[in-house]
Amino acid sequence: MADSPQISFVDQPAPQADTLIVLTDESLRFGRLTARAVEPAKELIARAAKAEGFKGKKNKALGVVGPAALKADRLVVIGIGKRREMKGVDWLKLGGVAMSRVPALAKVAAVVLDLPEGKISADEATDFALGMKLRAYRFDRYKTKKKDDDEKDKPSRAAISIAMAGAAGARKAWAARDAIGDGVLKARDLVNEPPNILHPVEFARRAAELKKVGVGIETLDVAAMKKLGMNALLGVGQGSTHESRVVIMRWNGGKKSEAPVAVIGKGVCFDTGGISIKPAASMEDMKGDMAGAACVVGLMHALAARKAKVNVVGAIGLVENMPGGDAQRPGDIVKSMSGQTIEIINTDAEGRLVLADVLWYVKENHKPKWMIDLATLTGAILVSLGQEYAGLFSNDERLSKRLIEAGQETGERVWRMPLGPEFDKMIDSKFADMKNTGSRYGGSTTAAQFLQRYVDKTPWAHLDVAGTAMGVPPSEINQSWGPGWGVRLLDRLIAEHYEN
Repeated sequence: MADSPQISFVDQPAPQADTLIVLTDESLRFGRLTARAVEPAKELIARAAKAEGFKGKKNKALGVVGPAALKADRLVVIGIGKRREMKGVDWLKLGGVAMSRVPALAKVAAVVLDLPEGKISADEATDFALGMKLRAYRFDRYKTKKKDDDEKDKPSRAAISIAMAGAAGARKAWAARDAIGDGVLKARDLVNEPPNILHPVEFARRAAELKKVGVGIETLDVAAMKKLGMNALLGVGQGSTHESRVVIMRWNGGKKSEAPVAVIGKGVCFDTGGISIKPAASMEDMKGDMAGAACVVGLMHALAARKAKVNVVGAIGLVENMPGGDAQRPGDIVKSMSGQTIEIINTDAEGRLVLADVLWYVKENHKPKWMIDLATLTGAILVSLGQEYAGLFSNDERLSKRLIEAGQETGERVWRMPLGPEFDKMIDSKFADMKNTGSRYGGSTTAAQFLQRYVDKTPWAHLDVAGTAMGVPPSEINQSWGPGWGVRLLDRLIAEHYEN
């Protein structure tokens, strides 16, 4: 996992720091702790603010280099706008903005976290710190030569000291937030890895490393999957020289008698489209077609590392979809583990085949309270929702409502999309029980409708994350191609509703 800055909470600002970061609101006033820290430079700050037109608006920053009255080499004042309007996700973004102002060469950065009115809570402070941790992430392990621009833009690995009233409470709360951050970074690492490195067997090996934090691991190889009848999944990977795998992860933090919740991820480590091959343009992005599986691994790490009081099953289907002499063909018919038969119309509609067998396996073997799957499943969801929301399809109103609320709280937002028997007609087959793709209309819904045939009456939600989990625009908390989307969303859902 990528290196992260060391973050600590203290009662008083660090006496020696390369960079000092403080907050203000639209009144341009400071809290008591901040006022003491910047008192020698008070007039300098006022002059700089007037010269730069700085008015304390949300996430706007005023930088002063080499303030002679302070020991720090750099002073940064960041606005929060109106205190009463600040929510959890705003504190997360604010932390990202703060981290972006810490120079790459800084060794120690001191943050004073207080305001002229309204005490900053432990949750707000740790959201701020999490934002700093997430913004600091960078995936550059394969660069052997660093350009000047690379170094200039590289986030600092400085030790971060956050001074605030109630630091002891923040220290206690930070352990859980830090674990969530590590889970997000683990997911990012997986999504960003090149496909020649992260093939299904290697992905399975990395998932198995979760044993270190207490997660139980079971790996199904090709022979085991054949015995189980997972022919839908195996058909996708049969054209590749890299064998397919399924990894079942189990965290038992709840009561022994309690049924688990289950999270399932699509893990197509590279997707050429198979015989129905994709256009060459941007095919390199298909290394991210395993972002759903990456989220599941990151989530399981977060839950185990923070000792979540819940039983959770995480399951990922890992394949590589390649053309070749043994590759699956359009027109083939396969029997899934459920016994239902599928006519292959397009080999590039492969993710639903992978998920079908894994969903059925989890339903039958673990009897979960609910199942949520994540998959970079359809390009159609980008047409519908762009990169702002993941598509949510579900057979359960309560689960949907809770996912939507968790999305609003974390900033990883979902939008409810329709399901209905009318769409089933679009995937009925003349030769088998169903076909693996419908017409050019309603592509995201027909894909979800296909998956629904493998969950029976189990409460279930499908998240189509094709627009949110890879190749996303930079944000306050993420400058990476792979954002690790979904870890914070599902951790919040589980923490608020399903822990003992």
